[in-house]
Amino acid sequence: MVATSGARLLAENAIQTLCDQLLPISSLVTPNIPEALLILKEKGQDYGEIEDLESLKRLALSVSELGPKHVLIKGGHCPLDKDRKVTNDKSKMTYVVNVLYSEGSYSVFEGPYQQSRNTHGTGCSLASAIACNVATGMDVRQAVRDATRYVEAGIRMSVDLGKGSGPINHFHSLKRMPFPPEQFIDYVLELPEVQPAWKKFTHHDFVEGLGDGTLPLDCFKFYMIQDYLYLTQFARANALAAYKAQDLDGVAASADIVMHVYTETQLHIKECEQLGITRQEMETVEEHQACTAYSRWILDVGQSQDWLALQIAMLPCLLGYHMIGHRLHSIQDSKAPENANRYKQWIENYVAEDYSAAVKKGRALIEKHVKRQSPERIEELVRIFTRATTMEAGFWDMAMSAARR
Repeated sequence: MVATSGARLLAENAIQTLCDQLLPISSLVTPNIPEALLILKEKGQDYGEIEDLESLKRLALSVSELGPKHVLIKGGHCPLDKDRKVTNDKSKMTYVVNVLYSEGSYSVFEGPYQQSRNTHGTGCSLASAIACNVATGMDVRQAVRDATRYVEAGIRMSVDLGKGSGPINHFHSLKRMPFPPEQFIDYVLELPEVQPAWKKFTHHDFVEGLGDGTLPLDCFKFYMIQDYLYLTQFARANALAAYKAQDLDGVAASADIVMHVYTETQLHIKECEQLGITRQEMETVEEHQACTAYSRWILDVGQSQDWLALQIAMLPCLLGYHMIGHRLHSIQDSKAPENANRYKQWIENYVAEDYSAAVKKGRALIEKHVKRQSPERIEELVRIFTRATTMEAGFWDMAMSAARR
């Protein structure tokens, strides 16, 4: 009816029709102050000046007497000072107040006054948001409250476009994920900031030496001992994940991984025995700094953050070995039997059915939980994944350099 600028948007005869035919059958009307005053004037009532919060309440009551079940007076045209008095002094404008009169009682929705030129369409946006909220099953008071917050945030997060009065930001609360459902892990692996670290980890000289059998045996022995020590901490981290899980599926999945890690350590022991290294010897070796730093960092993430962050910190280990194993296994299949690789057993451990099942279950749980996160949280998880991947590559570095001393 009346724009923020004061321009009349409705013809005189239309205002009469509005008052006589629409108001009596309306569930909720949302006039701003000039519109409410115009309605009352059409019905022969001279309301006077709006001076304070009490004036807004009386205005809502007066409009309700014309028939609507609920009346929301939008107070954006009359900012209030800290004493809830109308003020024209910009330095004293403190609050904007919307008043709902509903079935004999008042609800006051108070927000901070915002100095912004981007308020075009705020009334239409507010009414539309209320209608949407009511359609979802909210009662009128809750619908108005949530819609008011939506518009307030829209003004606060608006962007200056062109000249003059601009629109509010209607998309401020839209959660837009940068990947399709169930494809978070694939998305992460394709990120430019992740790919260098991931390639260094999965195509490290140590890995390539495993694949073609050229890795010095001393490097492999050193790695196997440190990896045995690491797996103890990795099992602890998964046990912590079981504690952090919020549902039984998460607890069970972490418990399964703990048992798989236990099985993996038994394979380590057997392989090391074939290399002339006993379990007792492995358990008396001091952890290398790289092993301690990586494993305790994972536990620190688990202690200081939530279940999902811990899963992401452990994901490069779980997923990377699976992918490395499958790639190296395909290389082995292409070779003649006489070129058997001394590291064939290690490779086959990571393409085994039980390990593949653990990876599949771990991926599924992460995909299930990650879709509940915000875009900002996704960025944080990517940073955790990248850091963990870098430390995985550092584990290979450790084995290559320490064994050469």
